[in-house]
Amino acid sequence: MKKLPSSKPKPMERNIAMELVRVTEAAAMSAARFMGRGDKNLVDLAAVEAMRNVLGFVRMDGIVVIGEGEKDEAPMLYIGEKIGDGSEPLVDIAVDPVDGTTLTAKGLAGAISVVALSARGTMHCPRNLVYMNKIVTDAEAKDVIDIDAPVSENIRRVAAAKHKKISEITVVVLDRPRHEKLLEDIRRAGARVKLISDGDVSAAIEAALPETDVDILMGIGGTPEGVLSAAAIRCIGGAIQCKGWPRDEKEKQTAIDKGEDLKKVYTTEDLISSDDVFFAATGVSTGDLLKGVRYFSGGAFTQSIAMRGRSGTMRWIEARHNFDKLEKLDFMKYAETRRWAQSEP
Repeated sequence: MKKLPSSKPKPMERNIAMELVRVTEAAAMSAARFMGRGDKNLVDLAAVEAMRNVLGFVRMDGIVVIGEGEKDEAPMLYIGEKIGDGSEPLVDIAVDPVDGTTLTAKGLAGAISVVALSARGTMHCPRNLVYMNKIVTDAEAKDVIDIDAPVSENIRRVAAAKHKKISEITVVVLDRPRHEKLLEDIRRAGARVKLISDGDVSAAIEAALPETDVDILMGIGGTPEGVLSAAAIRCIGGAIQCKGWPRDEKEKQTAIDKGEDLKKVYTTEDLISSDDVFFAATGVSTGDLLKGVRYFSGGAFTQSIAMRGRSGTMRWIEARHNFDKLEKLDFMKYAETRRWAQSEP
């Protein structure tokens, strides 16, 4: 009997993460020109234009699953947009041209440019929820966290799994009024707190990496950022758990009417359901995870991280960019972005 061909997709052999680094480098170098100038819209626009241009030259047939919004709201990198040169592999794409536009605009630390990619149909974003409650930790403690458990219990479990005292555990939390009770619970449990003003994707990565000084991320943040974090965590190890967090009764009822189960706990595998996942990020402004863009006469230095889910490999990449040569490359179109950036008041 003739054996029928398998319909199961073949694993992606090419490490696309290395190509995605070019994308985040371009976005970071464009956005960083507006660091400290007080206009987060300029930061975002510069990053989006650079990112979209370079993504268009990547060998893939991609669909933007997480982008700058719907088509009518965002002319570029909108949800549902097809990107890439149209060749295989077929992939889902999530982008955050700058995670930390406010940080960049204010000249603060910790902004990064991010792209994640996974096999087509394996990136899942609960679109009915603007915000989600999240907990993240590394591989050593991934099996002991429970987002439905009390804060103190999660801290105790993580401390035990990591063979640490509770007073040695550091929890990173977005500095928001909505986290007042969470902060009280963490402090009452006896753990340390690291407050951040923005940038919970880089904070989630720090919590998932074993060699950082962050043990857990807790609190409410954006749903798209949760999926981007899950892509990185799927590569690193670790775990993320999320639950929907409606901002008010109207949003809650709308989510329920659209079929959202607000009791559902989304795991790493629920958000990214394939090992064929790739993640890249480049520092825009220097933070704990990555160094920011540093300009010199005629060029810039960047630092990036590239991850591949199937191998679990993470690479830190330091690059020196020569603007004169980059301007001659069609896929960068850096001269256009550079002139536009310099012409802004």
